[in-house]
Amino acid sequence: MDHLRKTIKPLIASGAALPFSVYSSVYEQKLKNVPVAKPVLIVVLSGKKELSDGETIKCQVGDFIFLSDSHALNMRNIPEDNEYSALLIEFEYEAFADLPVGSGHKPNFLVGDVGEELLRCLQQFVESAAWAPESLWSLRKKEILMLLYHLGHQEVVAMMGKPKVSHHIYDLVVASSFQEVTTATICDQLAMSESTLRRKLKAEGTSVQEIKDRARLGYGLHLLQTTEDTISLIAEQCGYGSQSRFTERFKSRFGLTPTQLRNTKEPIKSS
Repeated sequence: MDHLRKTIKPLIASGAALPFSVYSSVYEQKLKNVPVAKPVLIVVLSGKKELSDGETIKCQVGDFIFLSDSHALNMRNIPEDNEYSALLIEFEYEAFADLPVGSGHKPNFLVGDVGEELLRCLQQFVESAAWAPESLWSLRKKEILMLLYHLGHQEVVAMMGKPKVSHHIYDLVVASSFQEVTTATICDQLAMSESTLRRKLKAEGTSVQEIKDRARLGYGLHLLQTTEDTISLIAEQCGYGSQSRFTERFKSRFGLTPTQLRNTKEPIKSS
């Protein structure tokens, strides 16, 4: 795990586009209602991670957790020896296309030990990010899914499920660079009436506004965890007209302000 962590650090520092993210902190982070828009593999590199959804799931160094899409969780990122860090790899719908057809209930999460084989695959995946063109990233991600399946984690085939209307709207919001997307535009893109759209979203337990908020705030959380951009710039990038509005919505969803989250990532400087 140390070798993987050391390989990742210079790639993150380079600022180049990468097929993975790393979230880190030096103080404990407690977040509620964290949205998971697409299936994501999280590998704990240092510290501990706890997730709560009725039951508490605990992960430590050398563990992985695979989360399904459209699932919000409460999370605690707990540093040890002054650091928490985790590798995150998000998967698109297409990545599951070549897996064997699954059956049964769709699990919300899958937890396991990384083990030698998966660790070697992740090491190669991270190393390839330094030279592989973006067109190959999806293939390398498929390799990870296939390996998980053949290592005995057959539940991974059901982690995606069938794309919902909310998934398509989420993608439209992201494609708009988090600017305003009208209901009329959504209906036009999805080729359905407004009444049909409302009915389908009600059946999925969500709404257009909820999807917009989830997309914008989820992206804001990602930027706060992975960049040093100012909070005002992040608010603008997420489609908010003011930093105060972004801060209000962020705290309402996650239980802390962007500034409070940012402070968990930086040691207190002595005067």
